[in-house]
Amino acid sequence: MDMDLLIAHPEWLLLVLAPIFFGCILLEWWFGVRAKRLPASAQYRPAEVLCNFVLAGMHQVADIIAGLLIAKIYLHFFGWRLFEIDMTLLTFGLLLIAQDFCYYWFHRASHRIRWMWAAHVVHHSSENMNFSTAFRQSLMYPLAGMWLFWLPLVVMGFDPNWVVFAVLLNLGLQFFVHTQAIKSLGPLEWIFNTPSHHRVHHGRNPQYIDKNYAGVLIIWDKMFGTFEPENETVQYGITKPVNSFNPLVVTFSEWRDMWRDVTQMQLSITQRLQVLFSPPSTHQQSPTKSKQKIESKSS
Repeated sequence: MDMDLLIAHPEWLLLVLAPIFFGCILLEWWFGVRAKRLPASAQYRPAEVLCNFVLAGMHQVADIIAGLLIAKIYLHFFGWRLFEIDMTLLTFGLLLIAQDFCYYWFHRASHRIRWMWAAHVVHHSSENMNFSTAFRQSLMYPLAGMWLFWLPLVVMGFDPNWVVFAVLLNLGLQFFVHTQAIKSLGPLEWIFNTPSHHRVHHGRNPQYIDKNYAGVLIIWDKMFGTFEPENETVQYGITKPVNSFNPLVVTFSEWRDMWRDVTQMQLSITQRLQVLFSPPSTHQQSPTKSKQKIESKSS
């Protein structure tokens, strides 16, 4: 495909990469799972794989529709850009690094702010880890505010089409860390996010929760104190399991629970805001107990 055409329509990038993705899935299934060289948590279970693919399709459609509005917002702020940045090999490299930095903070916020976790939890709700897990995405990311984290790049002066291309390239590269077939990448583990680092991120083991937020570069986790090496065998999934392969249940279960919690009659405005924007772990208990805990802290 012509590069200029791809930059003009960056939403096509993941479709262009799709044959590579499906090829990797087939290889992992054939040589790893079918030959029983990978653990049970790497198995391709038909119901879950179908759920993952449907979630990916829903996510793609939502991104295309929301992208029409987000593109207008980006273009509006591009008019206020601070610098005129011509895209060269050097500036493209700088864009990729800056975007990866922004991705780290988006990803960290998606685990520490319940409103954003309601979308991101879809990706973590599987108790398996294989290449198809990368397809497990939420259609609610635009509502959760993912696009806000790339806005600074547009204001800096990077063309919105190039910003979106960099975001999707980053996400495309992350497909390859969703596997148990690769144990270690040696010295690359020091700088890059790898399957080992990302397996930790998907773990519900206490020491693995909220660790390794990296997109492509693991250096951000090491700089900001969120890095954890893979030592103990990873237990995949979340501490509040969804227990469903229905894509709609997987997508909306946390939004449903959050709505239930925030609409409790006895809560103050401050407490309602805490329900929406405090870490999701705060709300693993019942709303009544949560309210009692808040009141006891203020007394």
